[in-house]
Formats: sequence, structure tokens, C-alpha cells
Amino acid sequence: MKTQKVGGSEAAFEAVMRQHNGRLFRVARAILKDDSEAEDALQDAYLEAYKHMADFRGDAQMSTWLTRIVVNQSLMRLRRQRRHRIVVPFEQQDDHEQVEMADENAEPPSSAALRAEVRQLLEERIDELPVAFRTVFVMREVEDMTVEETAACLGIPPATVRTRLFRARALLRAALARDIDTATVDVFGFAGARCDRIVAAVLARIGDM
Repeated sequence: MKTQKVGGSEAAFEAVMRQHNGRLFRVARAILKDDSEAEDALQDAYLEAYKHMADFRGDAQMSTWLTRIVVNQSLMRLRRQRRHRIVVPFEQQDDHEQVEMADENAEPPSSAALRAEVRQLLEERIDELPVAFRTVFVMREVEDMTVEETAACLGIPPATVRTRLFRARALLRAALARDIDTATVDVFGFAGARCDRIVAAVLARIGDM
């Protein structure tokens, strides 16, 4: 369906989309836990905003108004879903790019890979949070939105925002603590190739005695 131009400026609306794309996608992604679904919800939200741009009177910030629309579109999609898939965004690191001179301040490939793994783990644990806690966490901690703006976007009291953020942090800490406890069991593992190599070397030296 062709939408009626509002204010006669699609270029102006394109600038609005580019300015708010990052935040709105993350909010939709926090609710839906799916990149594709979040993109679709964001597109639907933009179309809804474009059609009703004349209704925006400046009582709230443009970002808040758009976020409310994205939240509503995402929640409608969430209600229609019969099941959820976890899709974790993961940026590929190009470790094979050749440069003429090494940058002393550049991050070592091993550090970049480790940081990517930690980020992936954190994203997985955020995905495991209940949707109410997950949404507040992303809006407050990732997008750095204020308590008041988060409350306005979600239609809940500021006290509820604080409570949900506290619970989200507690759940994340507990989940990450379990991950660390599990990981420490195999820290500096000795089995496998290292074990075989050392045993063979010792037996060889014994044979030479």
C-alpha cells in the first residue's frame, strides 16, 4: 500500500531513520530475540511512524515517540510467535588483512577473538532473560537511556524500570558466575596432546638413562 507523503520530504524521513536505526533495532531485538524479526518490526514501525508523522506534536522527543512505536510493533510480533529462536549477532574478525607495518596500539588477534567470544556469551545470557527484564536492560545499559525515558517508552512507572534493571543485573551475574565456575574446571587443562607429549618425553629420557 502506497503511503501518503507527510511534509513532502522522504529525504527528511530517511535522515530520521538513519539517526535512530541503532537504538530502535536493539530495542526490537531485545524483545524479539531474533535479528530478522527485529528488522521486520523496525520496518513496520517506520511505516507506521511515516503515516502518522502529522500526529507527532513534539510533546515527547522524537526518539521516545519512535521507540514507543517500535515497542508496540515488537510486542505484537511477539504475541504472534509460537516459538522463539536465539540468533546471536557476531561480527567476523578479519585476521588475515596484511599491513606493511604493525601498529603497536592495535589489538592482538587473540584479544579481539577473546573479546568477541565474551560478547557472544553476554549476548546469549541477555537473550535468556525474561522479556521484561531483557528489554529494560538493553534500553538502560546498552542504549544508555534514562530511567524516565525508558519508563515513558514502555508505559511503566520509573520504579518498575529500576526494579527490572536490578533483577536483570542479578540474573546476569548469576548466569555468568555459573559460566565461570564451569570454565574454571578445565583451566590450564593438562589432558590430551600436552599430557601425551610430556609422558613420551619423560619415557624417552628414562630410556636414555
